[in-house]
Amino acid sequence: MNDAAQGYKPLGRTGMAARLAQDIPEGWYVNLGIGIPTLVADHIPADREVVVHSENGILGIAAAPEPHKENPWLINASSQRVSLRPGGSFFHHADSFAMVRGGHLDLCVLGGFQVAANGDLANWAHSANEVGRQIGGAMDLAVGAKRVWVVMEHVTKDGQARILRQCSYPLTAAACVSRVYTNLAVLDVTPRGFVVIDMIPGLGFDELQAWTEAPLLRA
Repeated sequence: MNDAAQGYKPLGRTGMAARLAQDIPEGWYVNLGIGIPTLVADHIPADREVVVHSENGILGIAAAPEPHKENPWLINASSQRVSLRPGGSFFHHADSFAMVRGGHLDLCVLGGFQVAANGDLANWAHSANEVGRQIGGAMDLAVGAKRVWVVMEHVTKDGQARILRQCSYPLTAAACVSRVYTNLAVLDVTPRGFVVIDMIPGLGFDELQAWTEAPLLRA
């Protein structure tokens, strides 16, 4: 996506994570998936109580530890070293998934390959015949959390749309996504379709629609 000449600059991975972190309310229990979602913990304000969960058995994840201050035994589900907020805890994997499947998470933030206008999510494989890919805990999280926000690039590296009328990749879960954060915009998934609630500075609505296969609606 070469947009410097167009007057706008897409967000990077850190920018997308920071933008999403702004919208997480006080007191929510939040799971952060693999990839960009793991960066969200670094941008949650220190004075806002958000309890970050990892499905391998942690509650209360804080920002990434400083270099040379990592605990080699404390990792998230992405095998990244993490730190704990005061009062944080860790526990059995089975107990962690009981939290997920029991509907105790206010929010799950997942990466994505594609999101459809009805909230369908594809985030684990590019085809049914793809070798070596595993869905992991994404299916449990997508259906177990009270709401799912997806953070991803707006288009693929070769310019193909990811925001679609209908997913073409194998689904992780159907009609589970309520909001999408991309490097260009924030979109709510509604019964009417995708509603644009925010865009990066300098980007026009028509330009955003040109990068998007599904019809967009103004807020």
